[in-house]
This record gives sequence, C-alpha cells and structure tokens, in this order.
Amino acid sequence: MRATFIDKAISYVSPRFAARRVLQRAAFDKLVGSGRRGYEGASKGRRTEGWKTAGTSADAEIEMAGPVLRSRMRDLVRNNPHAAKAMSVLSTNIIGDGILPRAKTGDDKLDKKVNDLWDEWSKRCDADGQLDFLGLQTLACREMLEGGEVLVRRRARRVSDGLPVPMQIQILEADLLDSNRTLTAVGGMNIVQGVEFDKIGRRSKYWLFASHPGDNHAYTAAGVTSKAYPAADILHVYEKQRTQVRGVPWGSPALITLRDLDEYEDAELMRKKVEACLVGVVTGGDEADMSLGIPLGEDQKPGIYDADGTLVERFEPGMFLHARGGRDVKFNDPAAKSGHEAYKRVTLRSVAAGFRVPYELISGDLAEVNYSSIRAGLVEFRRLVSSVQWQLFIPMLCQPVWDWFIDTAQTAGLLPDGKFPVEWSPPRFVSVDPFKDAMAALMEVRSGQRSLLDVIAETGRNPRAVLNEIAEANKLLDQLGIKLDSDPRHTDKSGILQDPAVIAAALSDGGGTANSKAKA
Repeated sequence: MRATFIDKAISYVSPRFAARRVLQRAAFDKLVGSGRRGYEGASKGRRTEGWKTAGTSADAEIEMAGPVLRSRMRDLVRNNPHAAKAMSVLSTNIIGDGILPRAKTGDDKLDKKVNDLWDEWSKRCDADGQLDFLGLQTLACREMLEGGEVLVRRRARRVSDGLPVPMQIQILEADLLDSNRTLTAVGGMNIVQGVEFDKIGRRSKYWLFASHPGDNHAYTAAGVTSKAYPAADILHVYEKQRTQVRGVPWGSPALITLRDLDEYEDAELMRKKVEACLVGVVTGGDEADMSLGIPLGEDQKPGIYDADGTLVERFEPGMFLHARGGRDVKFNDPAAKSGHEAYKRVTLRSVAAGFRVPYELISGDLAEVNYSSIRAGLVEFRRLVSSVQWQLFIPMLCQPVWDWFIDTAQTAGLLPDGKFPVEWSPPRFVSVDPFKDAMAALMEVRSGQRSLLDVIAETGRNPRAVLNEIAEANKLLDQLGIKLDSDPRHTDKSGILQDPAVIAAALSDGGGTANSKAKA
C-alpha cells in the first residue's frame, strides 16, 4: 500500500498517526477485496511476484524453444536411463507389436485380396529397405516422442522395381523441416516454420532439407537450402496440445527435473567414492615431529600429505592422510543414510508425471504396490495410450498410409476402383490377471453387452480368421473322433459331458425340450 499525498502531509505533523492511517486503509482494502469474485491464480502479490508469463502463441513459443527441447531430450535419452526407459515404455505400449489393418468392404473375397496384397507390400514398404510397416510405426512413434514430431514421405517407385505395390514410405526426422522459413507471402499464402499454407489455411507444401542439418557433410549448397514438397506426399505426425503447427517432445515439463536428478546422482556417487577412499587423517602433532616418518622439507607448507611427503591432490582407495606434524589418527565415518532413496523416489514421481507414465513403469520400483494399486494406475495409463492410438496415430499415420496404398494399387491396376473401408486393431494390452479379464469378457458376451467379434478384435486378430480357424479345428476333431472338455458342443462350462440328444433338441426348438428333459 503506497502512501498518498494526504498521508505524506499528515506525516510532517504526526508521523505516528500517518503510519496508522496507511495501515488501517491497507487492512480495510484487504477486507473488502477478500469478498470480490475472481481467479486467485490471476492475483498480484508476494506469492506471484516472480511469476513471469507471456501471451505468445504456441507457434511463437515452439519456434524459439523447439530445437533446444529436441536437442536436450535426445541428450537425455542417450545418457539418462530413466528418459530412455520412458521412451521405451511409451513406444511399446502405443505401438507394441503394431497397429494392424483389416479391409472391410463386405466382400470376403475382395477383403482377402486386399489384405494379402497389404501383407506383401508391408514387408517391403520401407524406403531404406530395413523395416516392415510395423517396424516403421515403432520408429515413427519414437521419433515423435523424442523429437516432438515426425515426417513420413511417400516415395513413388517404378513398376519395374518389383514391389507388390509401386510405392514406399520414408521416415524423416523433424530437423529436416526448415524451422527458420517463416514468412507471409504475397497473395495470402503463409509459411510457418517450414510448413506452407494456402489461401484458405490448408497445408500445401513442406520445406525440407536434402540432408540432416546436423550431419558433417550437410553444409553444402544442397544441404543448407530447403526445397518445397507437396503436402499430399508428406505426413506430419505430432501431438496437438494447442492450435500449433509444430510439435514438442513428450516429457518437456520434466527436462530440468530429470537433469537435476542426474547431476544429484553424480554428486552422490562422488561423495560415496570419496568416503570409500579416505580411511583416516593423522593430526595433532608439531610440524617438526618426524615420529610418523613424514619427510618434511623446508619449502613444505601446512597441508595434507601422504606417507611419502607428497601433497595430496586426489583420493585413492584405502588412503591414510597425514596432516603435517600429525600425532593422532581420526578415522573417516561415512554417513550411514543420506536420504538419497527418498529424494530419488519423490523426484522420479515428478518425472513420471511429466512423461505421463506411471512411476512404477519408469522406475521399475514395485516395492510399494499391490494388485489393486497397479491395476488402477495402469487403467488410467491405458486410457491415455488408447487415446493416442485412436486420436493421433491412426488418423495421422495409419489411415493416410492405407489411402496411399489403395490409391497406388488402383493406379497400377492391382485393385478395382472404389472405396476400401478398413478397420484398425491396436495391440492388445497385457493383462495383470488374465483369468479375471477373460471371465469379465465372457460375462459381457453372455449378457449381450459385447459381441464375440469385438472380444476377438480386442486381441489384435482378425475375428473372421479366428472363427474360420475354430471351424476348421472343430471339423478336424470330429473327423478324428476327439471330444475335448473345452468344446461347448459336447461339454458344459464345468467340463461335464452333455447328452447329444439334449443338445440337438435345444438347437431345434430353442431350448424348451432340453429344459423339460433336464428337469425330468
């Protein structure tokens, strides 16, 4: 509360009354202000004095911080085990064995033809010739998590190349997108960090470098100059947290915390090394006392010397140090407990929150969990993974690649014209208790809440293919005269053999005869 002109005038006559007046007015303003409606987070005062904020757009923030965030995240993934584990946990849960497609045109023969063609093409779809489509999914996911975004380029091939479908795809790191190319062109076309938009705001071109700017051989005329590529041949995969054009690495909120933890562990390790090296210090003697065999020269100054009289500048295991003129021995007493474990546990919880991964998965610490707690934590994490699969990876990567595949196959005359709907099956989550989950799925099917096809699809397999396998297995069992207690055609759910006549009657009249015979 600042003093007004009247307060200052009164202070010349009565400083005490002026001070009391200022304090009373401040108390009154605080009392009246406490009843006002508003956001406490927007208040100004001592608690928010150092809180500096900026009203910049997402693109402006990413333009300044994006390259630095990518470099720091990659450094942590290379050198920090917890960052590497977080990336591994996220990628293996989001992609796992791969997100699989199934054609669903309604024509079984056509679906089989498309699925077979996809299977053949997906094995040779990598422009680098090393991975299949499932491997490219994992690579794209890791690039998005670590670098914040990833580019996928369609590469047209000749029919003479011998590919099932004359097309391949190439994974490009975000660094190849020219982030310094930002301008407003004449005619309403804008370029934002290497992404060009047309007059109505659609992405029309991507400005890419010919090679990675960080390569040793990149600084050539072609390496430092970006070139425009049609947006129809480029996929840009990243998480949109705001209406931004570029992405940021996952775990960016935890970068500083993880770096501080890394440095703390280095310091803690050095402390333990010093404690392990130093056994004791000989002190308490006169400088002229040679009883301990320290050869002191005239030019030696007071300090710490070894048994040969050499000034100690580094520690080695099992050392006894001699203070000049020392007579007494003081043994080193290492600290039994430094609080390192508790500090690391609390810090890793913050790091896990920043990466949006459960603490137990990023640390491997399962000492304080039980079945209920780990299941509750995994349920929330699986919801996150499911949303990333269905809201990010499938619409931004998988579906566009499928459309490229169908379009190229139709152009090459491998498929008829028309639309080819597709269903995507993300990987199945590994159950904490498979028996309980299987019983829950069984009850949902029996109560009509889910279909058998939906339960099978949740495992990542084609329901029709599974049912065909079951039909073929049943046919083979009947031919061989084998009756298994897992076959509901012959046994009930408890494994007891059922009467064939009862089963036939139940199938013929909806169960009325079977029920009457059962009662009899």
